[in-house]
Amino acid sequence: MNGPAQGRRDGHLGIDVGGMMRETLASTHANLVTRPTGRAVREAIERRMVRDPPPLSVALIDLTRIRVLDFSCADEVVAGLLLRYLPPERPHDAFFLFRAVEEVHGHAVGEVLARHRLAAVCTFGKGDFRLLGAVSREEREAWSVLERHGSIAPDRSESLLGARGPVLLRRLSERRLAFRYPAGVSMALSALSHTLRHHTTTHPSPPGEHHGP
Repeated sequence: MNGPAQGRRDGHLGIDVGGMMRETLASTHANLVTRPTGRAVREAIERRMVRDPPPLSVALIDLTRIRVLDFSCADEVVAGLLLRYLPPERPHDAFFLFRAVEEVHGHAVGEVLARHRLAAVCTFGKGDFRLLGAVSREEREAWSVLERHGSIAPDRSESLLGARGPVLLRRLSERRLAFRYPAGVSMALSALSHTLRHHTTTHPSPPGEHHGP
């Protein structure tokens, strides 16, 4: 554990944005408003992520203790992080999940994602994950099937998703909405996060493969 705002286990990094505001900004409230505040929080998250990064990580950005989230801060924190780690020249191989309160954060997060033509995997505290932002109907359906199965091997993509299955799974990985192993196995980010929390390495083998005898 690296302090109350951030917890890390192997390649899984949990960041409590409310706790981070109190630690880094000496803020006594949980309102994430004004662009300078959002920028300061994003930069604090980025500094935490590049501190001894593992080869592969999933960062869970927890907004549940934020009482107010305005559009400028959603733009800086949510869209800003995704845009930083989307290009090939990203600082390291990191994916993002967001935990939020739908009635408090859902509208602002969805709007800024759509504005930037981005999408993100979010959970609203009920244990299930949803895809927010700009996605096609085909992408959403493919993501839902992948989320339900956890992972899909190349030889099952067409039977589960139709003839365009391989193309859609590759598109999800290009948009950082799924993880793709070099061998072609696709994994949902929720499943990858769970694997990294419980695996003995920070770059686990594809499902069905094992380390050692």
